[in-house]
Amino acid sequence: MRIGIDARWIFPELSGIGSYTQELIRALAALDRRNEYWLLFQRPELEQRVSAYARLEAAPNFKTERVPFGVFSAQNQVLLPGWLRRRGLEVFHSANYMIPFGAFPRRGHGRIKCVVTIHDMIPLLHPEWTPRALKTRCQPLFRRLMVEVGARAAVILTVSDAARQDILRLLRLAEAGPPAVVAVSNGVAPEYQPAAPGGVPLTGGAAAGEKTILYVGRFDPYKNVPGLLRAFARLRELAPGPVRLVLAGARDPRYPEAPELARALGLEPWIRWAGYVTGPELVRVYQQADVFVWASKYEGFGLPVLEAMACGTPVVCSNTSALPEVAGDAALLVDPADTEGLARALARVLAEPALAADLRAKGLRRAAGFTWQRTGAATLKVYEQAVSSTP
Repeated sequence: MRIGIDARWIFPELSGIGSYTQELIRALAALDRRNEYWLLFQRPELEQRVSAYARLEAAPNFKTERVPFGVFSAQNQVLLPGWLRRRGLEVFHSANYMIPFGAFPRRGHGRIKCVVTIHDMIPLLHPEWTPRALKTRCQPLFRRLMVEVGARAAVILTVSDAARQDILRLLRLAEAGPPAVVAVSNGVAPEYQPAAPGGVPLTGGAAAGEKTILYVGRFDPYKNVPGLLRAFARLRELAPGPVRLVLAGARDPRYPEAPELARALGLEPWIRWAGYVTGPELVRVYQQADVFVWASKYEGFGLPVLEAMACGTPVVCSNTSALPEVAGDAALLVDPADTEGLARALARVLAEPALAADLRAKGLRRAAGFTWQRTGAATLKVYEQAVSSTP
């Protein structure tokens, strides 16, 4: 097969979709020497970074090429279909919802088959949780766009069964397709692992005797960081000793509610705003935390939950959407609207060493079952399924 992957979803600051795209490329480059791949970039520095990360120099069947336009541009719609045809591609995989519509006629009648990954349906399910996102502000257009994606894709990939059910329902698709809607879980990169004995402590981390709670992610309302802050305020009354909250993630000027609430609750002395963290530094942040918390209201998957588990950090997370599917029995699951319950769950992990050790052991076993190698192998089968599909 001749397969194209749109790597323009990888941005300078990696987030969930960028990490997914980069890790998928690395897994496929290690796994597949039979098929030919074209990786599409816009920025040369990202092309170089991904090529080095995925070790493409050892994968001669992988080629990279740049185009001078982004995924959301008008040029993408006008020029990319011809680019795909000239490369003789059989499959084109967009790692997020935007596709070059002109390349893929409705009902799968085109020569090139479209595989598109839809990670979640938050803007259509709960627009109130993404109020300042363009997808929400232009929701009728976004809804129409998603319907068109469903009409033109051979296969829709998603990352959990919970997200799959949402896609089938909101796009009004039949279980039997077309398009097929296939859930393939994300994985955890091998760099995420417990600290070696005597490892370097987190720079600027907790003082002696102080416990650390960690959150990693964005600050959109669906992430429920204000709810976490209220639970942290209550936790400070319940915890047996001093405790600090570390919030790792780039500040979003669209959503200033969390910093404002932290000041209003008088929590600033016990909060560290770590900003955007990636690579080995992010692994160290996970390793040095006493407990990882995700109080999100909705997730299509929830990769940081698995990353924390792989680093040996006990996890407390929400009992909603895909998170129980991801965490299994390896985390304490709490209703994200239950501030008291969230605070008490965190307090238990901090106060009960046996519980923390049990969650740590279960988390390591759970995370070991989610690898990008398995994701890559399953995705390759989806490409084969797309090529063999008939209109």
